[in-house]
Amino acid sequence: MTTNNAVPDSKVEAVNHFFAAYAANDVKAMSAILAPGIEWTIPGHHPLSGTKRGLDEVVSFFDQLGKAGFQAEPVFLGSNGEYVVDIHRGWTTQGVGQVDTMWALVWHFDAEGQADRVVNLSGDQHQMDTYVWANFPLAPLPGRLARGRSVSA
Repeated sequence: MTTNNAVPDSKVEAVNHFFAAYAANDVKAMSAILAPGIEWTIPGHHPLSGTKRGLDEVVSFFDQLGKAGFQAEPVFLGSNGEYVVDIHRGWTTQGVGQVDTMWALVWHFDAEGQADRVVNLSGDQHQMDTYVWANFPLAPLPGRLARGRSVSA
């Protein structure tokens, strides 16, 4: 893996630890570098897309990725102090169809050194959308309807 810094950067190292924990499916270690109020944005038009808020939602998202056998291989990490950009190859090992593309993630770190915002950018969003729809169907309509809400006339 290549970084653009000659001196090790603690935020780059945190992202490296995140990837190592991700590879080991160690959710506790992954969560250790994330701020409690983390916002993690997943692009696309599929059931797993959108912004996940808080550790519970982010951990649930990664739990679903784990069920699909998602793997990640870092290619480049660079930092300017407040942000880390990671470029990695991401692919699936299970499910209908496949994903095998490059991803760029923009990590923002708070004053305590924890990642508080992450934005994913896909090298092939269509491939990811197609894969997720094939492998993560929505619940039946009654289960998706808002509970306790009505439409006023």
